[in-house]
Amino acid sequence: MLRTALLIIVAIIAVLTVYGLVFIKNQKKKRAFLTQLGVQIFLLFITAIVMFPVFWIVTMSLEPAGFSKPLDLKLIPTNVSFDAYRKILVEPWIRFCSNPAKPETCMTFGRLLLNSLLVSLGTSIFAVIIGSSAAYAFSRFKFIGRQTGMLGFIILLMLPAVATVGPLFVLFNSVPIGDETLRKTLLGLAIAYASSVLPFAVWNLKGYFDTIPKELEEAALIDGASPAQSFIRIILPLSLPAMAVTVLFGFMTGWTEFALAWLFLESPQRYTLAMALTSMIGERTIPWNEFAAMSIVMSMPVVFFFFLMQRWIISGLTIGGVKG
Repeated sequence: MLRTALLIIVAIIAVLTVYGLVFIKNQKKKRAFLTQLGVQIFLLFITAIVMFPVFWIVTMSLEPAGFSKPLDLKLIPTNVSFDAYRKILVEPWIRFCSNPAKPETCMTFGRLLLNSLLVSLGTSIFAVIIGSSAAYAFSRFKFIGRQTGMLGFIILLMLPAVATVGPLFVLFNSVPIGDETLRKTLLGLAIAYASSVLPFAVWNLKGYFDTIPKELEEAALIDGASPAQSFIRIILPLSLPAMAVTVLFGFMTGWTEFALAWLFLESPQRYTLAMALTSMIGERTIPWNEFAAMSIVMSMPVVFFFFLMQRWIISGLTIGGVKG
């Protein structure tokens, strides 16, 4: 089937090329037609490269149980089965049980999803609140160490994520919350993730704050608003595009990161979807159909979140790129 589709595409390209070379007499129009054809072929090639892994994962998720290894390049499954989706969405996760002898103590997909949402949304909220305050200070105020501080954020961005694991572990392990420490809670995990997002958040928001005219704040101050009120009522509403980018970046960090979660969390009742996905990787075998199904299900909230905030995200990525 894949070979047939490729042959059809090649035939269409050949026909269009012949049409442009033979039937278009005007040299200017012929050159424009062939140039546009080449651009479209290149874009289709890039699209195929990007989408092929996605289609392949969907195919693997629809393979029946017993699928050993993804050795064949095929986009259409031979025997369609939704057992993998049923198993990850309905059945309890026996890998995450407080008491393996009691299935009711095992984690379910719904509880894993809730934990992931709490961590991801918490990461986004902490990153936006702290990052916007710091970015506003760096953008509007002149103080000693301002340039050094921004350079420090660049250095933090260049550090690998594992570089801060040790300090975070020791610090959060020394903060008590009830009968346990902050390290073992979802709140502590969200704060740890937010700390890794903050350098990007500060740089992204500062660049956007610099494009907002200071005259708007000065007008608000003349009307009797306090500096805090001008920041909350003037700057933040105008900075929604940049904040949307920061929220998405923080959400994706909390949603996909698993190494720090394995190190921090101890109770299976607090495990996340990313941890569940990595737990499928065994020493000798991997349930590839379940692994692929879980990957697809995990990606859907991020895709939905992106399309929900697409208008602000695209604006936030483009505004500020041109000065003036």
